[in-house]
Amino acid sequence: MNNNRLFRNTENKMIGGVAAGLAEYLQIDVTIVRVLLVLAFFIPKPFPLVLVYIALWIVMPDNAKRPKALEEGHAV
Repeated sequence: MNNNRLFRNTENKMIGGVAAGLAEYLQIDVTIVRVLLVLAFFIPKPFPLVLVYIALWIVMPDNAKRPKALEEGHAV
């Protein structure tokens, strides 16, 4: 079972740390997430991706506020 939680990664951030946090949560390379976000930004959609990114930036907690037990791999 995956005990990861979704946090913004502010140590590996470009803008807000959302892409780095998603990559860490999904356990994939951050470059893949960043490229997908940029490509999705240019694809016309009924709902702008910029609003989703900003919403995630606001909602996702900072990894500096991550409990110590999660950093060590213990379940909370």
